[in-house]
Amino acid sequence: MLEKKLNELTDEELINEFQQNNVSKAFEIIIQRYKNPLMNYVYRFLGDYEACVDIVQETFIKVYRYKNSYSSIAKFSTWIYTIAGNLARTEYQRKKRRNFFSIESTWDENEPYEIPDESFRPDVTTDSDLKEEIIQKALLKISASYREAVILRDIQGMSYEEISEIMKINVGTVKSRINRGRAQLQKLLKNIYKE
Repeated sequence: MLEKKLNELTDEELINEFQQNNVSKAFEIIIQRYKNPLMNYVYRFLGDYEACVDIVQETFIKVYRYKNSYSSIAKFSTWIYTIAGNLARTEYQRKKRRNFFSIESTWDENEPYEIPDESFRPDVTTDSDLKEEIIQKALLKISASYREAVILRDIQGMSYEEISEIMKINVGTVKSRINRGRAQLQKLLKNIYKE
């Protein structure tokens, strides 16, 4: 009976139940509701499944650990996406620095540096999988700030106001970044649906 009642609560009511009464089932329902959307968001931002799993897990650990810092002033979804977004941006910067240093430190001018291309294996992937992969690669090529705004709006379906709170920028800047990100994506993907 308690579980059915908890399932009917809003996110804000669930976190309140978890804060006030430490009902672990409320936290489990939050995980069920947000695991897949957060995985999608973080994967689209980073393009690395293993890092994505770690970041989403760390997001839930932070929600658990800092549950009392959530205030009902903001939507719960905005709070949890802010946590995941901050962790994803930190990982992105860390990865960028690591890739820069690892290429530079192993670079030998006398030998060509080759990056193996393991994409487009028609024996393994279908046409829709190929398009999905192309779209993901294109997302990773656009500016990180544009990419995050586009993912939150077009993939996660968030409002401009929610994105503004998550990214800590004004709504006008959100709209601008989304438009610029879409324009960059359009250039990168102009041939994907041509037959």
